[in-house]
Amino acid sequence: MPRITINIDPNLCKGCKLCIANCHRDVFEMSTERGKLGYLMPMALHLENCTACLLCELTCPDMAIEVLSQS
Repeated sequence: MPRITINIDPNLCKGCKLCIANCHRDVFEMSTERGKLGYLMPMALHLENCTACLLCELTCPDMAIEVLSQS
């Protein structure tokens, strides 16, 4: 089973929630943590559900998400 890591760049994320809306596996939840731009940021709290489909990374308009999968 691959090990998956999801990085959300606090310098780029504007808290638009598109990653939450587009993730069919409910990996993300909004946090109470603010990024460098002052917006609430999503967090990948349920990585065990992630299949590394990259929908979150591809739909992020600010390119703030990076999905890494290691075998």
